[in-house]
Amino acid sequence: MAPPKPFVVVAPRPGVKSVTPLSQPIAESLAADDGLASLLARVRASQARLDALADVLPTSLRAHLRAGPLDEEGWTLLAANAAVASKLRHLLPMLAEALLAKGWQATSIRVKVQSTALPSRPPR
Repeated sequence: MAPPKPFVVVAPRPGVKSVTPLSQPIAESLAADDGLASLLARVRASQARLDALADVLPTSLRAHLRAGPLDEEGWTLLAANAAVASKLRHLLPMLAEALLAKGWQATSIRVKVQSTALPSRPPR
């Protein structure tokens, strides 16, 4: 077995432009494009709504929620499982009132389950 080849880093020569563009943070890349900038604004607005509800959501429930899409039809909260989604649906009127009280525009709130668990294996 041959020994592994050493890893060599080649620095660009002074005065020579690189063909490969320099990397930049994702937020800068998104902000540079009009379509992606609006996406970034919606993602931030969605997260800001969830953050605004932090004081009215039970701590144990908050840990199992994520901000979902914000679109023309409303705002989506993503629950980790069906039990969290069920409890959250009972709290929707209170959450809508809290958002209105904090100055957010009235919009419908949807709750969807988004499991991050791997699918189970089929029986043998």
